[in-house]
Amino acid sequence: MRAQFVLSEIGTGLRRNLTMTIAVVISVALSLSLFGGSLLMRDQVNSMKDYWYDKVNVSIFLCNKGDATSDPKCAKGAVTAEQKKGIEADLKKLDIVQTVMFETADEAYKHYQQQYSSTPMASTITPDQMQESFRVKLKDPQKYAVIATAFAGRDGIQSVQDQRGTLDTLFKILNSMNAAAIVVMVIMLVVALMLIVNTVRVSAFSRRRETGIMRLVGASSFYIQAPFIMEAAVAGLLGGLGAAGLLVAARYFMIDHGMSLAHNLVLIKFIGWGSVLAKIPLVLAASVLMPALAAFLALRKYLKV
Repeated sequence: MRAQFVLSEIGTGLRRNLTMTIAVVISVALSLSLFGGSLLMRDQVNSMKDYWYDKVNVSIFLCNKGDATSDPKCAKGAVTAEQKKGIEADLKKLDIVQTVMFETADEAYKHYQQQYSSTPMASTITPDQMQESFRVKLKDPQKYAVIATAFAGRDGIQSVQDQRGTLDTLFKILNSMNAAAIVVMVIMLVVALMLIVNTVRVSAFSRRRETGIMRLVGASSFYIQAPFIMEAAVAGLLGGLGAAGLLVAARYFMIDHGMSLAHNLVLIKFIGWGSVLAKIPLVLAASVLMPALAAFLALRKYLKV
């Protein structure tokens, strides 16, 4: 009987303040969808880091004839065959090196034409202008500094470049976007909490006569407060279900279907459904606990029982 009474009071409260209940549901849905989205963005960035940091190379560019007259680092002339053999041998001696691949000037020219054939510069570049290089795959990409320290400034070497630098810039942009989403999420969360508190206050005020009678007949504080807390929790749960639906829909339409662009982005390793489904229980738990806690704190101040 008591459970039936509590459930009936929840339904009455939600219907009585329907407009504010809808506002709470929408606010919770938006804030928690941003919360889940920020978690998924973090997983996406980490997935891309693991994927690309495992593929990046350290490039050791060698001096050519053109560099000998224009670059102080190559003042001693173009790299010699002996210097190339010495550099390759020293690279293979290092424990941190996984593989070493030598790229000739002709191979570099072919790769350049493949990648930049549509640019005006492509027609002006000749094979003799391209640099020979060693492409070094490290067992741990974080150890780039070891290669740079050991080979930068060595005779025959024009520069040592780490491809991680370009990727780090991309990941900084993605992290900045994620931080912006978190800021918006916090703002939406504050708005949702304020709406929950106001909804509870209005509901408690509109039923002050009923709560007064319950108080007189000896009802406990928890028994009086339970319908209000559960109203907030139910409204929050509806918002949480909406947020979960938005996350699933975003994954389905933006990656699996509806956006052919996603299928063409072979450079991005998208997170799988497992990451999305793993966030849904957290979103639903937050959607229940957050409004319930806000309602409990509001009742302590505004419902004198």
